[in-house]
Amino acid sequence: MTRAVTLAFQTDKTEADYAALAVAAESFGFDGVSVFNDLGYQPSLFPLIVMATHTSRVRLGAACLNPYLTHPVEIAGQVAALDAVSRGRAYLGLARGSWLDGVGVAADRPLRTLREAVDVVAAVLRGEAYEGEVFRVPPGLARYPVHRERVDVLLGTWGPRGARVAAGCADEVKLGGCANPDMVALMRSWLGDADVGVVAGAVTVVDEDRTVARARARAEVAMYVDVVVALDRTVTVDPELAARLGALVAAGAHDEAGRLIPDDLLDRFCFAGTPDDVADHAHALFEAGASRVEFGTPHGTTDRHGVDLLGRAVLPRLRDAG
Repeated sequence: MTRAVTLAFQTDKTEADYAALAVAAESFGFDGVSVFNDLGYQPSLFPLIVMATHTSRVRLGAACLNPYLTHPVEIAGQVAALDAVSRGRAYLGLARGSWLDGVGVAADRPLRTLREAVDVVAAVLRGEAYEGEVFRVPPGLARYPVHRERVDVLLGTWGPRGARVAAGCADEVKLGGCANPDMVALMRSWLGDADVGVVAGAVTVVDEDRTVARARARAEVAMYVDVVVALDRTVTVDPELAARLGALVAAGAHDEAGRLIPDDLLDRFCFAGTPDDVADHAHALFEAGASRVEFGTPHGTTDRHGVDLLGRAVLPRLRDAG
């Protein structure tokens, strides 16, 4: 089984930052770079185009776009642009998205919408018409050069029904915000014999000082734990703790929320500790059935320090183990 190791970045940086981080990722030998497309941050296409122009090898994509805020016709144009600039290194990441109710967007029929979004993108890139229950497009809509008519597809999903959808249309499933080997194994079992990879990606904080790393990770991961803890069927969280965590995140008190997260729960939803801790954690995910592990923002006390530690002290251990 392929064991890929990638980095993921939040879209809150400058053009120079994106360029430097992408160059570092490629020079260390990471297999790819993803960027988030979270509500309220920069659109993912900007950093991805910058990263594409400063690299020549790494795979690039948004993890993930969602078809409720961006119509699949526009998503097709974005992925075609990235694929052209990167000369065939783009992948398409799609997910339902989070925090949509805060902007008055109803995410109805998520699995049908995701499946049709995949089909719409494929149809647009091939110049074909599409008629579905949610979307429809006329033929010949792409009035721009298309580097490839098909790019790899990643679906962000946590459940058995989503796994069945992915088995029919995707190359990878991503458990976004997950560093839990038990959940990886469960998703692998749902996919069965389907030739679909499982990606485990989560907040990462690596540092020579384990205490520093785990303290920073708690504050960083709190907003994501509030979203994904209910999705992980292998984890049981006290309802009172979940309610308190949610209230603090909603109030913007992320440091206080993070302090509520016990060690065992922290390790289900992020990578945090020394380089050896993080390497051991990633290895456990590969052993559970992950085909790719993705280390997410903020990586360390700073992005660059974290990326350097991951590249110099974590990635070589994972390559040796693989």
